[in-house]
Amino acid sequence: MGGMTETTGSTTDSVPEWEQRFRAPRVSLPDWAEDAPDRALFVSNATGTYELYAWDRATGGQRQVTDRPNGTTDGVLTPDGEAVWWFSDTDGDEFGVWMRQPFSAGGEGSAEGAVDEPAAPGLEPSYPAGLAIGRDGTAVIGRSTDEDGTTVHVVRPGAAPVEIYRHRESAGVGDLSHDGTLIALEHTEHGDAMHSALRVVRADGTTVAELDDTEGGTKELGLAVLGFAPVAGDTRLLVGHQRRGRWEPMIWDPVAGTETDLAIDLPGDVGAEWYPDGSALLVEHGFEARSELWRYEPVAADGALVRVETPAGSVSGATARPDGTVEYLWSSAAEPPVVRSTTGAVVLDPPGAKAPVSVPVEDVWVDGPGGRVHALVQRPAAPAEGPFPTVFEIHGGPTWHDSDAFAAGPAAWVDHGYAVVRVNYRGSTGYGRAWTDALKHRVGLIELEDIAAVREWAVKSGLADPAKLVLAGGSWGGYLTLLGLGTQPGDWAVGLAAVPVADYVTAYHDEMEALKAMDRTLLGGTPEEVPERFEASSPLTYVDAVRAPVYISAGVNDPRCPIRQVENYVDRLKGRDAVHEVYRYDAGHGSLVVEERIKQVRLELDFARRHLGDPAEGA
Repeated sequence: MGGMTETTGSTTDSVPEWEQRFRAPRVSLPDWAEDAPDRALFVSNATGTYELYAWDRATGGQRQVTDRPNGTTDGVLTPDGEAVWWFSDTDGDEFGVWMRQPFSAGGEGSAEGAVDEPAAPGLEPSYPAGLAIGRDGTAVIGRSTDEDGTTVHVVRPGAAPVEIYRHRESAGVGDLSHDGTLIALEHTEHGDAMHSALRVVRADGTTVAELDDTEGGTKELGLAVLGFAPVAGDTRLLVGHQRRGRWEPMIWDPVAGTETDLAIDLPGDVGAEWYPDGSALLVEHGFEARSELWRYEPVAADGALVRVETPAGSVSGATARPDGTVEYLWSSAAEPPVVRSTTGAVVLDPPGAKAPVSVPVEDVWVDGPGGRVHALVQRPAAPAEGPFPTVFEIHGGPTWHDSDAFAAGPAAWVDHGYAVVRVNYRGSTGYGRAWTDALKHRVGLIELEDIAAVREWAVKSGLADPAKLVLAGGSWGGYLTLLGLGTQPGDWAVGLAAVPVADYVTAYHDEMEALKAMDRTLLGGTPEEVPERFEASSPLTYVDAVRAPVYISAGVNDPRCPIRQVENYVDRLKGRDAVHEVYRYDAGHGSLVVEERIKQVRLELDFARRHLGDPAEGA
């Protein structure tokens, strides 16, 4: 693969397979320029750090766009494919500005040595809140700061930025119409950060139309911008809605004032994007931790829905190309990710050794206090029978879900003789709106009820050794880990919390503004307004009840789970001589450096081994 070098570190047989999975070069689904589809942008860890790469598909040439110590993943191509915009923060703090460089020239620190330039001079650093770039070079840039809330600016070439939107609550840029005259915004002015309303405005900020399913915040239904029709003169906007208890698409024309329902009768959540000629939709369907693709033609008499064949597993991204083919990023728990085409070809194959396979997942359904809970289970190949030491690997979000997709972290535990259980607790996506919205007010405690139900099944079924249960997770999963260690102290033998919320009140005051809005939605107000809810949901409240050894890792620049609130929790552990270890690293909410990721997993494996013994000698 021209322009890319192999991952730092050996991938020979002398290196454990779990490390090889992290080091194996990966690529994201390539994004392509709307008016220059042979020009593409993707993310890869080929150098050992996740960075942006430009790819000229016509010539096959590739080059590294960004080269920064802590990596870069946020980037977009201009519609004409002439430039790459990328977001420049400081060591993972997510606070920065958009930079720009020509598609065909290297960026600062790359082999070509060209210097990047600010893409929107005059805009101060901020957290990003959406970006859309028009065909005439106009950009619509969303920003979020603690001082101003959300602002949206129109930036024309050679002109100063013009602010067209401002509100204290969270909002973001959704899309820009093909001709650049209409801007779609998602906003939560009604105060419910989990359920956005939509507003379409012109470039001067004047409102064209509104769509709000929250009824002023009294009704919990959300909307999402999926994209304007990619055709000149077409003002239709593809919108995601929750009117039937799940995410599904419809077509809204804000100029004509019409809404077109789509007869897509599939269970689970349904998303979609336009085919490049606007004649059909590429439908992404997620159901019970798997996903699949369909083509849907709204103009057909019966709303024709045709399956786009993909293997069983998970599609984590897909795009329809101008020639009608579909490219998608696919994996399963057992099989590493690959970018494929419906032609049968592998679209983008990075150099270097491939990631070793892992074991498939088993589906488990457990009756919980709020309904049936879905869990994904992986068992070590040997010994053949349990009970096994078992890691409950809890996903972040909370509005996310674990799926039948390749993940190097759980695979590492399986390699070392552990069973791994991943629980799609209430709050997870993919099981309907009611399941996602269920955790309000009793935040954290509801999720742990579902985890406890699956834990009981794991022990009774003979899968898990009750004396060797590990509660682990990152971000929201790290938060649930610390909360679970304090509220269910007799259930867990070890806790491993990465970038967690540990002290909810301090976290609220220190975190980025958009997350403050989410916490107000989840808990019903600020710490001053509903102190009892913050207290009930904060791991710090229960820290003195923690009995299991606990390992915590945290990024010192993390804007989502800031370091000060982690230190408050650690100080309380120290104060009572609780068994704990803390690892602090110079990054934000996780690391984009492969060797750093391996180091963190190695530290967690070692911590568990020292407190539980080695379940697989020689692993």
